[in-house]
Amino acid sequence: MDHSLSIRENEILGLISYEYTTSEIAEKLCLSTDTIKSHRKNLFRKLKVRNAAGLVRRAFEQNLIQPEIN
Repeated sequence: MDHSLSIRENEILGLISYEYTTSEIAEKLCLSTDTIKSHRKNLFRKLKVRNAAGLVRRAFEQNLIQPEIN
């Protein structure tokens, strides 16, 4: 599975996993919403998923993100 993600894609993936919206991510990273949408689309393609839930599931399966332990 081609999941070689860029640093920015990893950052956005982490924010998605914490339930940030596209607009919130754009504001936090000082990027346009269109740029975030493009990164999301690339993440969906690279991880072969159709939505944010699938994205987070696949990211956990591939150890791309870790659960927060309090």
